[in-house]
This record gives sequence, structure tokens and C-alpha cells, in this order.
Amino acid sequence: MDSKTIVITGASDGVGAEAARQLHHHGHRVVVVGRSPHKTNAIGDELGVDRHVADFSRLADVRRVASDLQNAHPTIDVLANNAGGIFGDPTKTEDGFDVTFQVNHLAPFLLTHLLLDTLTASTASVIQTSSAGARLFGKVVLDDLEHDRDFTPQRAYGTAKLDNILFTQELHRRFHGQGISAAAFHPGTVASSFASNSGNFVQRMYGSRIARRLMTTPQKAAGQLVWLAEGRPGTDWLSGAYYEKRKPAKRTHPQTRDENISRQLWDRSEQMLSLPPNLGKTTNA
Repeated sequence: MDSKTIVITGASDGVGAEAARQLHHHGHRVVVVGRSPHKTNAIGDELGVDRHVADFSRLADVRRVASDLQNAHPTIDVLANNAGGIFGDPTKTEDGFDVTFQVNHLAPFLLTHLLLDTLTASTASVIQTSSAGARLFGKVVLDDLEHDRDFTPQRAYGTAKLDNILFTQELHRRFHGQGISAAAFHPGTVASSFASNSGNFVQRMYGSRIARRLMTTPQKAAGQLVWLAEGRPGTDWLSGAYYEKRKPAKRTHPQTRDENISRQLWDRSEQMLSLPPNLGKTTNA
């Protein structure tokens, strides 16, 4: 297997950290990005790999880490947008966006955009860690993307994970013809520190000893990210698809079948981030 340069966000703990360990063990050049300086440096030191600290609730951090990654790594074979989480009451970031929407969608959307030249030149794979919560709780409302009118932590999280899938589909449509492949996946219900700051029933569930016994381990959940990162698009997996248990998901949110929704979400996200409009050309690849 050829060695790849693989950037993993949200790599200081849980699925991201375990994926970094497995991919490093397989001989890849892993780059870890995380919010916690202590945890990010700990996994970087453990593996002896490049590490970058960035808090995705601050878009300035996203822009800084994108610049640092471009300077340090002229080739990026895989970008794994794994950072995310469910939070509590509606909270606006210093950038003016709901924290759930920004951390789970806007920040990885911005990071991917800022790295597009490098990713295109590298014929890279871009992987989104999504969730089955997209189907259960999510709904994209184009004039209320942050659910200001009907906010609940579960609804905000489910919609952000649906955003991940729609972004994956639109990234494929716009850039697959230029060499980029994209996939999203559900890692399963993972016994990790996920939801530890949500302050709601999800936090209580993830903290329950009984419930955690029924959850998958971070090591097992990371296997699907590793499979996508090491796999060959078009041979091992299909670009633009959403995966559960290493297979295209049988049940998906109805909005994932509406190309107009994914196109408008992309355009609205560009506007929110003051990015150049109409970036990339839709292809039929």
C-alpha cells in the first residue's frame, strides 16, 4: 500500500485519535488537528507526527491552520473532516454563527475550500464524519440554517450532520472532474467523550454505564474512517456516497436526493463565509 499524507481533524480524542493511531501504524504520514492543546500534543507526541491546534468555534483558527497545512504539506492525499459535536443551549460564536452549525459544518466547509488547490493537485479524498442523526433529527431550512426559530440541541446536530452529507454530494458534483473524491460516513454510536458538553439527555446517555456497554468502541468506529482513507475511490468506495458499516446507506434523509438543496446549501455557506461565489463547476462525473 502506498503511503499517504492524511490530515485528520478532531484527532485529539475518540474516533479521530484512534484513526490516527491505526493509519500511522499502517505506515501513513498522519497529521493531527485538534482543539485541546494538551490532548493534541499528547497524540502528536505518542505517534511522533505533525500536529496543529485549532478551535473550530473560531474561524480565524481554521484559516490559520489551513495556511499552516499548505505551507507544511504540499501534498495532502486525504482530508478527514472529523471534528464535530453536539452542544447545549443555542450559543453564538465570536463569528456570529451557532456553535453547532459552525463547528460541524461551516468550519470544515471553510477548511476544505482553503485547501482546494492542494487537494485538487493531490487528487485527494475528502471524508466527512457524519451521523445517522442526520436522518433522525435533521432538516435543512434554507432561510434558517441555524434553527434560530426552532432550536434544540438534537435538531441542530442532526441538521449539521445532514449538511455534511449534502456538502459531500456537492463537493463530488463540483470537483470530481478535477480529481477530488468525497465520502461521508456514520461511525456508529461510539463510547467516547462525545456530547460531554451538551448538557442534555444525550450527555446523560453517553455517560450511562449501561448505555456505553451497548456502544461501539472508538477503535472499531475508527475502522471505517481508516477504510475510506486507505481505499481507492471508484474501486473500494464510490465518490459522493454516504456510508454505514462500509456500505452505501440503505436509509437516507429525503433531502439527500434533492440536488437543489445541496447546491443552495453550498452557495449559502459561501455567502456566510464571504468566499468567492460559484467556486467549482458542477460535473456529471
